[in-house]
Amino acid sequence: VFLKGPSLYAFKGLVGRFAPIGVHLAMLLIMAGGTLSATGSFRGSVTVPQGLNFVVGDVLGPNGFLSTPTDAFSTEVHVNKFYMDYYDSGEVKQFHSDLSLFDIGGKEVMRKTISVNDPLRYGGITIYQTDWSFSALQVLKNDEGPFNLAMAPLKVNGDKKLFGTFLPLGDVNSPNVKGISMLARDLQSIVIYDQEGKFTGVRRPNSKLPIDIDGTKIVIVDAIGSTGLDLKTDPGVPIVYAGFGALMLTTCISFLSHTQVKLQFLEL
Repeated sequence: VFLKGPSLYAFKGLVGRFAPIGVHLAMLLIMAGGTLSATGSFRGSVTVPQGLNFVVGDVLGPNGFLSTPTDAFSTEVHVNKFYMDYYDSGEVKQFHSDLSLFDIGGKEVMRKTISVNDPLRYGGITIYQTDWSFSALQVLKNDEGPFNLAMAPLKVNGDKKLFGTFLPLGDVNSPNVKGISMLARDLQSIVIYDQEGKFTGVRRPNSKLPIDIDGTKIVIVDAIGSTGLDLKTDPGVPIVYAGFGALMLTTCISFLSHTQVKLQFLEL
């Protein structure tokens, strides 16, 4: 309310009159953030066995002409441990990766155990847990070893995972070499078959329980998993979030009605 000359002015909800301008500015902010995400981000994926390393910059690839690497791209990631949780039915429930990040000088700058929907964020880079695989099986053969047997993915119907490996017996250079086959759907149990393809038993890694197959004693020492990671940088995300916040605020304000009253005093 204010007085100007012989007139008295009163306003109510003046901010609602300018709210539509704020709505349009917020939409422009969202568009700018989306454009920056499309032209200035990096993305990449990698599968890393437990105990091995990778450099962030070796995995990430540019998405557009504005993509510019940062100092964090020289960070080395070490997979300390990969493990899974299971339902009572034996199905995989969740998988976790214990990751350590080292700078270019070899100093650990961060350590975190990530899982699905719980990523790691460092220096503008986000590392997501997205998949897993079976890297190798450690076995003892007649108390010798351990030997690392690479596990290969096998094609099966549906979305189930199945991995297999082969431990040759006798002359490995023979064209008709035979051996012990081992199959696994996850890291908790290994199904073992003899040279004729007959089922001989199931063993859990680290159980130290031997199994005798055609005179050969086998002990499953460990199952080494691989973690599947997705990495990305997205500089437009903060701008998009700010735009959406401003859009919601200005939209609510725009519903406030604007009223103007003018009273003019006349001299008698």
